[in-house]
Amino acid sequence: MNSEKRPGVPGGAGVNLRALRGHNAALVLDLLRRAGGAGVGRLELASLTGLTPQAVSKIVARLREEGLVADAGRRASTGGKPQTLLRLVPGAGYAVGLHLDRDALLAVLVDLAGVVVAERRVPLDFGAGCEAVVAAAAAEVEVLLGGGPGGAGAPAAASGVLGVGVALPGPLDHSAGVLQRVTGFPEWDGYPLRDALAGRLDLAVEVDKDTNAAALGLALGGAAEAFAYLHLGTGLGAGLVLGGGLYRGARTGAGEFGHQVVQLDGPPCECGDRGCVEALCLAAVARGDLGEAARVLGTAAGNLVALLDIDLVLLGGRTVGAAEELFVRGVGAVVAERARREGAREAVGVRVAPGGDRGVAEGAAQLVLAPLFGRAGAAFPANRT
Repeated sequence: MNSEKRPGVPGGAGVNLRALRGHNAALVLDLLRRAGGAGVGRLELASLTGLTPQAVSKIVARLREEGLVADAGRRASTGGKPQTLLRLVPGAGYAVGLHLDRDALLAVLVDLAGVVVAERRVPLDFGAGCEAVVAAAAAEVEVLLGGGPGGAGAPAAASGVLGVGVALPGPLDHSAGVLQRVTGFPEWDGYPLRDALAGRLDLAVEVDKDTNAAALGLALGGAAEAFAYLHLGTGLGAGLVLGGGLYRGARTGAGEFGHQVVQLDGPPCECGDRGCVEALCLAAVARGDLGEAARVLGTAAGNLVALLDIDLVLLGGRTVGAAEELFVRGVGAVVAERARREGAREAVGVRVAPGGDRGVAEGAAQLVLAPLFGRAGAAFPANRT
């Protein structure tokens, strides 16, 4: 099954029958994915999707032919013969997720159920230049798939890889796969990362910000209908989920959380402004004052909560991971005080995001897999040109 055949979400009026069939198949696949190994019956699929039993049977037959669906046993019926249960076949397809950080690369191979079956971790110098970084990323993907020097990944999966999702610091144009001025690395401005990597690997490639990728993975995992994922590592950014979908903005640039000014005439930031929350947080971390970093992060998080009226803040990134309780407590205290002053009726949750240090890479893989299940991740999508 190649990347050109993955079903997508129809775009409203004028959708042709072929696209509609793809959408319906995606609905069925998503229900099977969520049911796990226990499986689900055809009648239940019909009820949950609103399709007729006959339509479900036709879709299931096609999915069987493609190797995506198999039997999961039988369930006793209240009247008539036992019902055959169906399940997703996780090994029918895979996606690679790449997290390109400023100083490290993490690559994971993920099956259709979202389970990591192989991974690679290596140092990375993001300042080494575009071509050098792309060459390093392509080499690690090849090793992960068992085709590179010393490959110990999953060679049997290589032919079933649907594509590669790449997550890295922004800002960037998700629709075009083109990087913009990554803070501290101006040489990346305008670089067509998606096309460059796709050309090397001969695979479909999707590119998004690290925070968006992580937020997409969390949304698919059912974190909440509206939340902000704040990532503090070598930089600071946010991924926003509103109305159950990832919010990228009209120009796919939403979530540049780290460059909101919270201190006029504050210290200079590499973005060219002064007093940005990223500059203040990283400076506090550099001098070992994590309590101050959490307080500053909490102030900025409070602004975001007040602006968007979200009910959950999830924290991630290596800096948070090194002192989880401190950051949850520090950020939570500032957000709670802000909410109390504004008369909020319910407390805003502040927690560490599940997934640990693989959250961004796993979310990157979902950039490829989510459309297969009709979960492209955008409640407010930007149209690809």
